Amino acid sequence: MSFPWANEYKPNHPFMQWMDEKLPIPRLVYNAVGAGYPVPRNLNYFWNFGFLALICLTIQIVTGIVMAMHYAANTAVAFDTIEQTVRDVNWGWAMRYAHANGASAFFVVIYIHIFRGLYYGSYKAPREMVWLLGVVIFLLMMATAFMGYVLPWGQMSFWGAKVITGLFGAIPFVGEPLQQWLLGGFAPDNAALNRFFSLHYLLPFVIVGVVVLHIWALHIPGSSNPTGVEVKSESDTVPFYPYFIAKDGWAVGAFALLFSIAVFYFPNALGHPDNYIPANPMSTPAHIVPEWYFWPFYAILRAFTQDFFIIPAKLMGVLAMFGAILVWFFLPWLDRSPVRSSNYRPAYKKFFWFGLIPTMAVLFYCGGAPAEEPYVMLSQLAALYYFAHFLIVLPVVSAIEKPLPLPYSITESVLGHDEGSHLRPAHGATEAVHPETAPGHTA
Repeated sequence: MSFPWANEYKPNHPFMQWMDEKLPIPRLVYNAVGAGYPVPRNLNYFWNFGFLALICLTIQIVTGIVMAMHYAANTAVAFDTIEQTVRDVNWGWAMRYAHANGASAFFVVIYIHIFRGLYYGSYKAPREMVWLLGVVIFLLMMATAFMGYVLPWGQMSFWGAKVITGLFGAIPFVGEPLQQWLLGGFAPDNAALNRFFSLHYLLPFVIVGVVVLHIWALHIPGSSNPTGVEVKSESDTVPFYPYFIAKDGWAVGAFALLFSIAVFYFPNALGHPDNYIPANPMSTPAHIVPEWYFWPFYAILRAFTQDFFIIPAKLMGVLAMFGAILVWFFLPWLDRSPVRSSNYRPAYKKFFWFGLIPTMAVLFYCGGAPAEEPYVMLSQLAALYYFAHFLIVLPVVSAIEKPLPLPYSITESVLGHDEGSHLRPAHGATEAVHPETAPGHTA
């Protein structure tokens, strides 16, 4: 989006002028994260999580490259190379634990980032492409994290790979050949480990490419904001630098403190104990679970226990597991409300906080619990509401609810008064009158 009041990049030094003419990288940076990029003045701390996600991606790439220097993708020595890196390589333990906990931190940040978008309607026009690219990034993260979980070649790595790749066998006709093609054989072995290592190393750089597109798509319409009202004037914005660079800097400092505590004091808190045992194809763990960030979708997978006519339960579970993420692609068209932010949608706001959020909490819990009652039944109920929320509740509520009046501008939402403006109602909302123009108002 073009802001006529945005600061223009004007290099003064002769070298910078030459650089701007031949390779305008400084101009690109200035316009992307500098004073040349105005952002809404009312952004809260939930908007810091996009930048924190970029920090997490950087941590994963840097620590992953160092780990790859000491790793051997061979089933005979893979487990030992991880242990040797932790014990014998200088600062190897820091790289290993930062990489392992960095994956969890990355997903924490991304989950908050996604649900911020769901609450504030960041997926709605004109930012549909920003949202769609974000969902692609999430899918790439899931694939990268799964392949990375296999690499230590512990008990949970081996059996997790066997279970997850076995899901492809549920696909009619092409399932088993596809599963064998993915593994390079009939069971996880050297071929599978080499393939997963290669893809685990490659996919983060693919994610970087999609992140660039994600940021590029964001800069076309500009950032969303908690009110959902578009920028109308210069008073609605402030330059990204120095204001939001400082705000992001504070968030990075808080994140670094929490992340350091996890790495230095609780490095194995989120790791499964069985994965510190070398892989043994002849010994099945009592309870096979993926990493915690897969639990909601794993719970949906296990919620299907009965065949539906000619459709096997396993196939239905696989379709539902992937469908739980794919449904996000259609949110810009499922949500027909003219109002973006749930702050001004009283009916949908209740469904979000008392429907979707508790449902996700139940799915997280049941995904890490044993596949027995009452967890299976809870998973089924939670999965039912999860899909109903996006496919039924969201379209119906968005079509019939009466939203609250929106502020005329971002400035008015911050300061309570925007000179020369009045409150403008949302489409379908009750006409709102500015306090100073209300009947009976006295100075």
